Amino acid sequence: MAPDPWLSTYDSTCYIAQEIAEKIQQRNQCERNGESTTKLSVAIRTLLQNLKEKITLLKDLLLRAVSTHQITQLERDRRQNLLDDLVTRERLLQASYKNDGTEPDLIRSSLMAKTTNRIVSNPWLFEEPEETRGLGFDDLRQQQQKIIQEQDAGLDALSSIISRQKQMGQEIGNELDEQNAFNPAPLFI
Repeated sequence: MAPDPWLSTYDSTCYIAQEIAEKIQQRNQCERNGESTTKLSVAIRTLLQNLKEKITLLKDLLLRAVSTHQITQLERDRRQNLLDDLVTRERLLQASYKNDGTEPDLIRSSLMAKTTNRIVSNPWLFEEPEETRGLGFDDLRQQQQKIIQEQDAGLDALSSIISRQKQMGQEIGNELDEQNAFNPAPLFI
């Protein structure tokens, strides 16, 4: 089975964001030392554009996966949260880039905190339920199919109950019609 394109694109996008943060830090250091920052600024602009394109691609891939029911609701929510974090990080990087070496401590600490968390923790294991922990892609797909079959069975049972209630309602209506035909109701004026 081929790897999920969303996951590989997400990894490469995180790498680009990390690279941008490092280059902004290098550019700011060069400015403090009085060195030229032209090449770094051009590289950062190019990477920021690439980051924006990758985020757009991730949004499209997520929308396609959701619309074709390739992923569960829980996975959609997890990926949306990861995507939201990337969008926030992109905004912080844009603001940091535009500050030209005079970035506020808040932006710097936010970027560094995200970077530290990215290195220390694995985002793919974030809040993974016990029943899916350690399962491979095929195992997850089989589990998903089993859940879908159970839901289908529940819907079939519900459908038969509703059909039976409909039939009972129609029979009661027919019985009332027959009784009303033999005993017309008095008119109250």
